[in-house]
Parts: sequence; C-alpha cells; structure tokens
Amino acid sequence: MAGHSKWAQIKRKKAVNDKQRGKVISKHIHAIQTAVREGGSGDPAANLLLKNTLAAAKTDDVSSDNISRAIERGLGSADGGLFETAIYEGYGPHGVAILIEALTDNRNRTAAEVRHIFSKHGGNMSGSTAWQFEAKGVIVITKADEKAQELAIDQGAADLELESDVLTIYTAPNDLASVLDSLNSAGYQPEFSQITKVPQIETPLSDRHAVQVASMLESFEELDDVQNVFTTANFSNLDVVG
Repeated sequence: MAGHSKWAQIKRKKAVNDKQRGKVISKHIHAIQTAVREGGSGDPAANLLLKNTLAAAKTDDVSSDNISRAIERGLGSADGGLFETAIYEGYGPHGVAILIEALTDNRNRTAAEVRHIFSKHGGNMSGSTAWQFEAKGVIVITKADEKAQELAIDQGAADLELESDVLTIYTAPNDLASVLDSLNSAGYQPEFSQITKVPQIETPLSDRHAVQVASMLESFEELDDVQNVFTTANFSNLDVVG
C-alpha cells in the first residue's frame, strides 16, 4: 500500500496555490451537502458518512463557516445544487486500473469529460475495476512518534506504514472517525484523513511510466466534478510529478 499513500502525499503537495485551494474547498462543500442528503441528517453524531466527510474537510482546513453553510444547503434551508454520486471505471496506460468517484449535477457532461481524459492519455473507460479496491479509512501524520503508533493500534487501526517520520494509518471505514478523534485529543494534527479505496494489488511502474500515469490522474483531479481518483499504480519511487 506504500505506493497508494505516496500518491496521496503527492496530491497534497500540489494543492498549494489559490486556484487549487479554491477547487479543493468547493469539492469538500459538495461532498458535505451530499453526505447530509444521503445520510438524512446534518448531525455528524447521527450520520457517519457526514462525520467522515467533515474529518476530511477539516484536515484540508475548510472553515467552520463554509462547513455550516454546506450543511444548511444539504438540509434544504439554503439554495444549493443537487449533486449525485457517479462512479467511472477504466484502465490507464501500462495496465493500471483506475476508479473515479464524482459528484455531478449533469452525468452526461461528467462522463464525456472523464472519457476524453482516458482517451487522451492512452487509456479506456471500459471494464470493471472496482473489485480491485478495498474501502479503508486512511490517516497520515507527519513527525509521528511511537506514541502515535501505539494509540492508533489501541483504537483499532487495521494497519500502519512508517516511512521516515510519516505515519500512514489504515482503519476499517467505520473506525476512521473514532481513531481520528483519539489522535486529535492526544494533540496530533493529521495532515490527511478520508475514506479511500486501497488497491489489493499494486501495479509496478518504471519512473517514466509513473510520470505518464500521474499526469493522467492529475487531469482527472482537475475536473470540477471529480472528488476522488483511485489507482493500482505504485508511485513509491516517484518524488516529483510534472
């Protein structure tokens, strides 16, 4: 799973300028609205989907005001577009499987945009890939110590990866919020947390091929409707993209 966590780190390093920052916030707002509607509640204590969605938003420093407004829109007390979940599956260059989660108010538009990127980068939007991934919670902590590892294990973490001082914690989807709460209470500030899809088997890539695949994934990430992009590609040896 090391290649998977490496891609998450690469994405976060790139989301630094104002334009990208605004897009990240917009995606979180749409996700919160949808979580409220699908979970039937604006109370995270009664809506696990919302609780996990808020955890991801907070690690990206989405403001409390933005979160409150998104919850209000989801409850229908303020105007807001109606988004629905769409899943796209396909294969990129060099045989990597790709799974895309989107929130869209126009399925035809989003499907056309996703299909165009598959084609442009030598991939194809055909075949089932979802079976190659397993849903897990993931939390990334930088400058982690042994206490953080012990706390995560005590709270039910399913797996840990430690690279230098970067700790990646994997949990069952339903355990993400409780593990994250415990880490926050102990003074740790995770750099990243969300429900993700982890490949059961990763696809090894040369450095050159990894750059090609990363370019394709970035194109997907830049689409306004796309929330998450998951892949079997292993990026363990990739330091810089683009």
